[in-house]
Amino acid sequence: MHYGPSSLRLTLAMTTTEKILAHFAEQSAICGNFGSPFTGQLMARMHDDIAQGGPTARLLEDWPTNPRADALALRLTGAAHAAALTNRDPQLAKLYPAQNPDWRMDEIWPLVRALFEREHAWAHAFIQSAPQTNEIRRSIALLAGFLHFAQNWRGPIDMLEIGASAGLNQNWDRFAYRPNGWSWGAESPVVVDTDWNGAPPPIDAPINVRSRAACDLNPLDIADEAQRLQLKSYVWPDQPDRLARFDGAVALALAHNTKVDRADAAVWLKDKLAARASDAATIVYHSVFLQYPPRETRQAIADAITAAGARASAQAPLAWLRLEPEALTDNVPDSLRMVLDLTTWPGAHRRILAYTDGHVRSVYVAE
Repeated sequence: MHYGPSSLRLTLAMTTTEKILAHFAEQSAICGNFGSPFTGQLMARMHDDIAQGGPTARLLEDWPTNPRADALALRLTGAAHAAALTNRDPQLAKLYPAQNPDWRMDEIWPLVRALFEREHAWAHAFIQSAPQTNEIRRSIALLAGFLHFAQNWRGPIDMLEIGASAGLNQNWDRFAYRPNGWSWGAESPVVVDTDWNGAPPPIDAPINVRSRAACDLNPLDIADEAQRLQLKSYVWPDQPDRLARFDGAVALALAHNTKVDRADAAVWLKDKLAARASDAATIVYHSVFLQYPPRETRQAIADAITAAGARASAQAPLAWLRLEPEALTDNVPDSLRMVLDLTTWPGAHRRILAYTDGHVRSVYVAE
């Protein structure tokens, strides 16, 4: 969701507390609509505690930047989930959905509130880090893009992912895809489904991945249990299918020694593209990433890809695959949709393949 001009002026006039309250109310509704009543209700309780000046409010005093852009509500619910996952609060862990499918927010909220009061320093430190979701289901949209590219390219492919978080989706070709109407991939600890609307992608196109590399400004190391649980804490606790996909993707990443370079995406990508091979295709891809870097970084990324595209050849084509907000890709104000688009060189040909949402619950193939 993006503000229009009138609501933007209103937001600028709001106090910090008013902005935080508006953000928590909005994000609570989004979580409810995205199938997580637990997270929605927990955010609603946090909203009220902030309004009343409780321990949640004290955690957020003098928050320096835009709470909406910072996904502040997701940081707070992530902290509570982390306390349950790590057994930092054993009583809270017993009441969270993983151990208590019949959870009641009236029982959970007092413990979360007490946690924020008692563990103020820990919770304050936790929320300094931006949420990293590594949403596994996004890989089914990306797969469609890879298959469309492979329809016209039979040679080796070098993969470059930017904004990769912990890199779980680097192993996209080791997942089993089982949407309605088609399937792709062998049996796997990660099974990805979705409500697919429209023609299936070209599932018979052979994909020859020769190499894969990725970067993130602050990659979490899943080999470290604390960092792995921090990453898992951002998955909504009452969505066992997402948690299962996360666990399966972690197992695959550890088995295949998946790595993510710590780097600025624009600098890393420029260097990688300058040294790209002349005997393979290169695919640059990313998902729900572009809203996070500043405008100048986004422009530098686009410039690096465009410059590399100008040097592309039939023997070494370049592709740019994005799953990003339509508001950014096509300047559609207030659009909530994500666009899957593929641009290829030589020729700078762009094609919109599909539309979806941030969790890829449904995919609508573009006509």
